[in-house]
Amino acid sequence: MLYFLQHYWWILVSLLGAILVFLMFVQGGQSLLIWSTKNKEEKTLLINALGHKWELTFTTLVTFGGAIFASFPLYYSTSFGGAYWLWTAILFLFVIQAVSYEFRGKAGNLLGAKTYETFLFLNGMVGTILIGVAVGTFFTGGSFVMDKMSITDIYKPTISYWTNGWHGLDAITNPFNLTMGIVVFLAARTLGLLYIIMQIDSDAFITRCKSQVKVTGTAFVIGFVLLLLVLFTMTGYSVSQENGLISPVRYKYFFNMTQLIWPLAMLLMGVILVLWGLGTSFFAKGRYSFYITGGGVVVAVWSILICAAFNDTAFFVSTVNIQNSLTLYNSSSSEFTLKVMAFASLMIPFVLGYIVYVWRALTKVKISTDEIGKADSHKY
Repeated sequence: MLYFLQHYWWILVSLLGAILVFLMFVQGGQSLLIWSTKNKEEKTLLINALGHKWELTFTTLVTFGGAIFASFPLYYSTSFGGAYWLWTAILFLFVIQAVSYEFRGKAGNLLGAKTYETFLFLNGMVGTILIGVAVGTFFTGGSFVMDKMSITDIYKPTISYWTNGWHGLDAITNPFNLTMGIVVFLAARTLGLLYIIMQIDSDAFITRCKSQVKVTGTAFVIGFVLLLLVLFTMTGYSVSQENGLISPVRYKYFFNMTQLIWPLAMLLMGVILVLWGLGTSFFAKGRYSFYITGGGVVVAVWSILICAAFNDTAFFVSTVNIQNSLTLYNSSSSEFTLKVMAFASLMIPFVLGYIVYVWRALTKVKISTDEIGKADSHKY
């Protein structure tokens, strides 16, 4: 039963991570503020189109952290607690996003509209890359040691701790992590452009976005293919269910895909949806390009995150001592906790249904200068 619950919760946590990558279309749209918008009117249209959705990304990020804390607390304490400079940077960039949406449109705001627009741009550029870097550590691990018996030490009751002073910032220097960050940014920017094309009523701005999405979308596909090539040829770490011994396995993540089969089917489905969605945008009106491409991103990212831990794989490797690496088996909550949470997770379809309802209500009318100029309209 515990084995099933551990894998069940990794599936849910991975799904939250995949949805988070999709919802970062908000951040991708914000990255257009500096060079892509030509005047104040376009910036206002862009910010108000994205302003209806930014809370979803922030909430999903917090929910992802909460789900990790409840289901795999040792990973939470090791990564969030040890690599705290990386996570603090991410949190800071999301906090200034919230502040910017709140105060950018307020009369007499302290810092001025341009400062808040710069904050939103930084959240869109740097925030997405850092999230991708953090996701990359599921495959590359970190510089930590773990000893569960140290919890009995009254002077230092810490199960795991970081062994260098960088506390997560060193993850940025890892080529795979940085590549993951760039690919996540390109995915977010591509989805952001598709969302703007769908949601904003401004011919000149939309024409410019349609030209940009061809470049960004192509770069995203190429970057994603290169990322897969690197991932499938890199060494992963397998854990023995009998004695817990962790050992390196070349091409581990490729074997995970091919041995389990269904994640590979998910990955192929995701790639097909992304290509289909981009194709409808490149060569047709692309009325549903955003949803088709976004669905493909969710499925593809979900399959990759599943393979980070399934098939007896260490999902957070210690670069100091691989035997200290975290797996589904040594980092999860107790069977009782996971079981109680599993019952609570049955409410997820109702929550998703509510989100879909609210989403449709907020996107049924395109954002235009006339729309945000109405007396009863909320303006960011």
